[in-house]
Formats: sequence, structure tokens, C-alpha cells
Amino acid sequence: MSFSIRTRAFALAGSAARSKGCPRALRPLARFNHHHGAAASPPNTDNQPKTGVQPSYGPIGVAAALKHTANGPTPSPTLFKDEFSLADRVALVSGGNRGLGLEMALALVEAGARAVYCVDLPAEPCEEWLKVREYAAQMAGKAGAGRLEYVSGNVTDQAAMWKIGQDIGDKEGRLDACIAAAGVLKDHTNCLEYPASQFRQVMDVNVNGVLFTAQAAGRQMDRFGNGGSIILIASMSGSITNKDHAWVSYNSSKSAVLQMARSMACELGPKRIRVNTLSPGHIYTNMTAAYLDTQPHLLAKWASLNPMGRIGRPDELRGVVTWLASDASTFCTGSDIIVSGGHHSW
Repeated sequence: MSFSIRTRAFALAGSAARSKGCPRALRPLARFNHHHGAAASPPNTDNQPKTGVQPSYGPIGVAAALKHTANGPTPSPTLFKDEFSLADRVALVSGGNRGLGLEMALALVEAGARAVYCVDLPAEPCEEWLKVREYAAQMAGKAGAGRLEYVSGNVTDQAAMWKIGQDIGDKEGRLDACIAAAGVLKDHTNCLEYPASQFRQVMDVNVNGVLFTAQAAGRQMDRFGNGGSIILIASMSGSITNKDHAWVSYNSSKSAVLQMARSMACELGPKRIRVNTLSPGHIYTNMTAAYLDTQPHLLAKWASLNPMGRIGRPDELRGVVTWLASDASTFCTGSDIIVSGGHHSW
């Protein structure tokens, strides 16, 4: 179809929409569907409402307010009691022995998860993890939160990760959330001299390991049919290049994770399994401390690279990861959530 014919087709579709009183906001959709020969709305093959299955605790928000009657029961807020709640849910977090993974695992417990399985390479968890588990257990009696579990596993071993997911499913009868946080960052290495073995190692952990972790959880989500949320930890380095840092393997791996999430989101959407990425900026963790503690000038430099004038803390990711894991974000999939202090904005 020539450009002139396409333009004419769009104009005719727009005229038809206006002649039938189509609201202005719907006209672009009408033109698009006319061009592609599609129906104005996708077929509703599963007999569910076009906006999806309502939550069991619905209606919520304005819909609840409109349904409420003066002589009805006193309204009760649902936002944190229901939408953000992970009550009775089960999660898997790779890289959960320490750092961002452990911080996020604790957040899920605080949100009410029944159990959060932290998968990491060491045979035994570190002292930091043990202390956090004790803290979570003491909190459980008061807040109804669940337990932290530790599982030794290598994210680059697909069969082993699938088995871990299977074991969790067998024990808990469900698996609802996954955070793939395991990753590695190597020293500055000239891109023209980058050793093949080191590049493969970074890609194996940061790309293959993320996929195998997502598969381990996603297979169980599919098995039990409850849907779920998979959160892949990428980085702002997947969208930008860190100035003056020779991190070609790390940057490449995180960019791959962004596309991985978009691809998986498109495949798994019909199963109500959501896949998103979380891209932190400069956060002070055990991994970044290896640079910052030996090169103090870097802290001031990194802080100057964003509008807030500082680097971030691991706890500043708690809210967004809980949102992504919970019902509060049920229409969010295939998205990248950047938490960088505005680093990417200038």
C-alpha cells in the first residue's frame, strides 16, 4: 500500500468514527484497527471481563465507594491490607544471601509472604543472613509475616535451579513471586582486550542465571495456575553506559536482561504471569563497596552524577519490589522500573 493510500484509509476511518459519535479518545484506536483489518476489541475467548478477573477482595477503590450504601458496613481501607499484601504467598529470591537480594527478601516477608526462599552459591548462609532471618522470625509473631529459608544453589545450573523450584512447589503448594537478583561485576577491563573466559562468566551468571531462575519460578507458577510476578534485577547500566567505567560485559549482560523480561512478559501474559525488570542506579552494596571503599573519590563522583547528589541505599528498593510482587501492580508487565536518583535523566 502506498503512503497516499494509507493516509486516505486513515482519513476515511477517522470520518467513520466521527460519524458514529465515537469519542475523540477512541479515534486513534479505530484508525489503527481499520488499517489492520482487526475488530475494534480483541475477542473475549475466556468469558472473563475485558478488564480481567477482579480480585477476591474486590471491588476496590472508586468502584467500592460507588457500591457502598449508607446503611452498609463501615468501609475498610484495602490498599495495604490487600493490594500490597503478600499474605500466604511464596517467593524465590536468587542472590538472597546478602546485598540487594537479602534486602528484597526481607521486604517480601514484611509484606506478609508465608515463605521466601533465598538461593545463593555458598553452602551455608552468611552471618548477615542468619541475623536477618532471626529478625524476621521475631517480627512474624506480631505482623503475621513468614519465614526466610536458605537454599544453596548455582544459578548457572539450569537443571539444579529447576529442581529447586520444583522442591519449593512440592513443599509449599504454590510459588507466587520471583526476584532474580544474583549477579557479578568484574574489574575495569579494556573492551578490546576483554578475555573470553571472563566475558562468558559474567554473561553466564547475569544472563543465563537470570533466565534459569525465572524459569524455575515460572514453571511452578504455570503448574499451580495462580499467576505470579517475576522481577529480574537489571541495572541502569543496561540502558546507559557508566561514564569512565570499562564494564562492557556487565553493561551488555544487563541490556540482555531488559530484553529477556520483555520477551518473557509477552509469552507469559496469557498465564497471568507478569515479568518486569528493576534497574537500580548507584546503590551502596557489597558489590559496589569493592570499588568505593578502595577508591574514596568515586563516592563523590557517583553522587554528582544524579540530581539528588548522592548514591542510593538498598532499603530504597523495598517499596518498588513489593509493589511489583503484589496485586498493586497487576497491570504492569514488560516494563523496566528505573530507580537511579535521576541519573538517567540528564
